[in-house]
Amino acid sequence: LMVNFATGAAGGLRVEIQRPDGQPIPGFALGEAVEQIGDDIERAVRWQNGSDVSALAGQPVRLRFVMKDADLYALQFR
Repeated sequence: LMVNFATGAAGGLRVEIQRPDGQPIPGFALGEAVEQIGDDIERAVRWQNGSDVSALAGQPVRLRFVMKDADLYALQFR
């Protein structure tokens, strides 16, 4: 999951991947998300176990973004 985003000095962005019913998918829960800080046009979102989301390919998912003093411009699954 690649994001184009920018945060303020005290800001951050975290992403949780959920099942369609809103339940977090183990390994991609908010508590496992690595906070993204900075200004980047193409950064891989990371969780404690890495950034590989290929195991979720073909499955419907929901994304939950938690942002503080941040702007999200675009996202893309690769």
